[in-house]
Amino acid sequence: MTATCTGEPVRVSVCHCLECQKRSGSAFAVQARWPQEQVVLAGTFHEWTRVGESGKPATFRFCPTCGATLTFVSASMPELTAVPVGAFADPTFPPPRFSVYESRRHPWTCVAGEDVERWD
Repeated sequence: MTATCTGEPVRVSVCHCLECQKRSGSAFAVQARWPQEQVVLAGTFHEWTRVGESGKPATFRFCPTCGATLTFVSASMPELTAVPVGAFADPTFPPPRFSVYESRRHPWTCVAGEDVERWD
């Protein structure tokens, strides 16, 4: 499965919620979002839907072979498709501008930048 994204992302964010920690296997998840019409999927994928800490569902599309999440859509931003930044394997990817669920942030982590919006 591949996702081809056109143009620049409209949002790059870090999520510290416990569900993202469990899903990513890390202390947080980093994702970029594009308008749905700017993301084209190709290949076979499976879908899984869960209700997040916001109380709204999110649908994840993942590789049936390796299990890696490639895209997801959340009911809180239904017009946008999110792609985990790690899927690009690009250390020059634009930095996050939003850090959410910060009350669940591991104290040894930080999201650097004066212009980062921080939400709980």
